[in-house]
Amino acid sequence: MKFLVFLGTIRDSTPPKPARLGERVAKSCLECLNERYSEHEFELIDALDFPSEDVFKPHFAYAKSQAPEHLTALADKISQADGYIMVSPEYNHSMSPALADLLNHFGSSLFSYKPSAIVTYSAGQWGGLRAAISLRTFLSELGCLPVSAMIHVPKAQERLNNDGSTCESEDKKSWFNYYSRTFSQLMWWAQACSQQTKRVDPHSMLKSFKTDPSERNAP
Repeated sequence: MKFLVFLGTIRDSTPPKPARLGERVAKSCLECLNERYSEHEFELIDALDFPSEDVFKPHFAYAKSQAPEHLTALADKISQADGYIMVSPEYNHSMSPALADLLNHFGSSLFSYKPSAIVTYSAGQWGGLRAAISLRTFLSELGCLPVSAMIHVPKAQERLNNDGSTCESEDKKSWFNYYSRTFSQLMWWAQACSQQTKRVDPHSMLKSFKTDPSERNAP
């Protein structure tokens, strides 16, 4: 199976915090995933590679021939993936605006009927927990329901090095065991969803509204 790891931060931190703290967390997650779930494929999608436009226009609002190539390429990857891992900091007790901006380019039909996992972090003691609460709702609306276990990394700058490796004072195995509680749930649900989708096409049961929003209204 194939999974996309979305890194939802573009902001450099100010001293003494390390720049792009989320990069450490994403690399740590990828190391765990590649080490413990090597039969699957994982790709990092960095929000920094998809800068915001002056005027937001989602990918699905373009005519197919006019859509930006980098967004079309990402839409194809989202459609083909079996699951998603969202890595987000916490801004104002909510998920990263950079992550929301990137994901909002794509309709739920690309994400639906596949699972997701939530990873949050912070420079403080809470590990971005409050961002995870808002992210649950966001991902549910996209249709890629998040698994129940979540990953929170408090004081990430003290636990992870720039390359994502654990600091000498930290136990890598303990951290990877903690990660795996979430990732193993994700793998189980991804496999179950993939097998069921092959048996019954979910999009044939509940078609996306494409002509008028009233298609979803009650009688």
